[in-house]
Amino acid sequence: MPLPAVGTEAPDFTLASTGGEVSLAAHRGSNVLLAFFPLAFTRVCTAEMCAFSEDYDRFRDTGTVVLPISVDSVPTLKEFKAKERIRIELLSDFKREVCRTYGTLLEDKFLSKRAYVLIDRAGVVRWTHEEVESGQRRDNAALLEQIKAIN
Repeated sequence: MPLPAVGTEAPDFTLASTGGEVSLAAHRGSNVLLAFFPLAFTRVCTAEMCAFSEDYDRFRDTGTVVLPISVDSVPTLKEFKAKERIRIELLSDFKREVCRTYGTLLEDKFLSKRAYVLIDRAGVVRWTHEEVESGQRRDNAALLEQIKAIN
């Protein structure tokens, strides 16, 4: 299943996170960057989540909420967040339902690909990107450019 098509409404969801339940619908009126990542505590994922944390204010200043999603459990994500001093909430798709809906689940490995879905204030998908290799990631400057293009 591919990522949602640009121009379509983003599928709504509610997931447990390191700060309680988070639903996509609750963020209408803000841009939302869904950042699917394979696993907490891995090298590239740690670098990516720390970078989101470091640039938290830059994303916020564009009216964008970053919602990182992995298949890790909430306790694992809480430990990861505390260890790495991550400022943003991390969402747990432990049942893999959102990853399946968004087309990011690697069924054979039972974890998510690294992928990004940028949703505008009206809930419409405006940009998507899937990494060919999970060891690669978009840097925040490139992601902020995509956000700037829709603002």
